[in-house]
Amino acid sequence: MKDVGSSDTAALLEFTKQVRRDIIQMIEDAGSGHPGGSLSSVEILTVLYKKLMNYQPGNPDWEDRDRFILSKGHAAPVLYSVLARCGFFDPEILRSFRKFGSPLQGHPSMEKLAGLDYSGGSLGQGLSFANGVAYGLNIMKSSARVYVLVGDGEIQEGQVWEAMMTSSQQALDNLVLIVDSNNLQIDGEIGDVKGLAPLDKKLDAFGFNTLIVDGHDMQALENAFLAAGRTKGKPTAIIAQTVKGKGISFLENQVSSHHRTGFTPEEKQKAYSDIGN
Repeated sequence: MKDVGSSDTAALLEFTKQVRRDIIQMIEDAGSGHPGGSLSSVEILTVLYKKLMNYQPGNPDWEDRDRFILSKGHAAPVLYSVLARCGFFDPEILRSFRKFGSPLQGHPSMEKLAGLDYSGGSLGQGLSFANGVAYGLNIMKSSARVYVLVGDGEIQEGQVWEAMMTSSQQALDNLVLIVDSNNLQIDGEIGDVKGLAPLDKKLDAFGFNTLIVDGHDMQALENAFLAAGRTKGKPTAIIAQTVKGKGISFLENQVSSHHRTGFTPEEKQKAYSDIGN
């Protein structure tokens, strides 16, 4: 189910603002969380859930639904907000993020919350899981698609590259690997920790149809996802060039935005001012 009115650019923009407000509020309420990588992927999830993916909020286990797998599980706030705002659960539950007994764990848990297609925790495992889902859907001759979001720091994990070989070997053209390429990880800049360049050529060499887009340009993202849907015989990788902490001036391009223990009243006011009402 794609949202009614999802083609309205102004409505999409307001949706991204609401998600960013939710992310700040959730981390403030919890006293901990990962704002940087959540904020950098807002537009990616907005386009998927509001424009492209087929799903039924009232029937989250619908067999023919498209699947979204958040491999970078620490970015749970963005996924929780999008699910809530798309009708999977009451947005008031967002205020329970990371609290004892809450279905909104620090990393997504399928056992705790309906609407999730993957329990994220240890990095590097999401694409392997997505391969299995995509392969199974092909066996069932399903038209459903699988989208998996990884971080650029995450793909320093060797398992990701092994999984890429499987994606290509099995010609999983119903699978889209999305790299949230914000160039920062918890220990610093990607290039200083373990450089990935030239990432596009490496993905090409591993058998992917590789596209590079501005990860905050929703029309460019939509075009890339549509191009992936037209690609046959190989998986698609979309390198979404993003800004860590996007939309909040004191978090943008800051390594310290990877994880925060809440915000001062002044910071929270500044964040909401940056987002706009």
